[in-house]
Amino acid sequence: MTRRFYEQHSKDPAFMAAISAVLLPQSYLSLEFILQQNNILTEVTYPITCITTKNTRTIKNRIGVFWYRNIRADLYRGFAFSEYMGIRYAKASVAKALFDYLYLRPLASAYRTVKFDLADELRLNLDEFSANDRDEFAQYVEESRSRKMNDILENFRNTIWQH
Repeated sequence: MTRRFYEQHSKDPAFMAAISAVLLPQSYLSLEFILQQNNILTEVTYPITCITTKNTRTIKNRIGVFWYRNIRADLYRGFAFSEYMGIRYAKASVAKALFDYLYLRPLASAYRTVKFDLADELRLNLDEFSANDRDEFAQYVEESRSRKMNDILENFRNTIWQH
């Protein structure tokens, strides 16, 4: 890659997405990267965050910081492919990115009670989450068979997804 090419494309989110796929092809964009793009996270994040079935790792180079988080093979889904300048990359749906974010984040059980506003505590803007996104999120929760994720789903249903 030439310096000029980098300078022309570096501000394009799809460029960074394609680079993440070149660095680790068996991965998909997810977590903070997708949540921020969809205005779910209210805080700015800088690393490109991805999911893989390979080992968790961080790759730092002149282009940026790329975080790859490991997830169980049966949960490695919920993404679609896109292309940038001939490079294919995978990108999680917003519901899958939220699932991945919460599934991999340590949370004390006190934060998962139905009376605690977890979305507010984590500064998640979930008010505009569509009914389809909610259903997709619930499907991943069910498939994960995780008590933590079931608690989180119930928390969201009781605090922000009541209508």
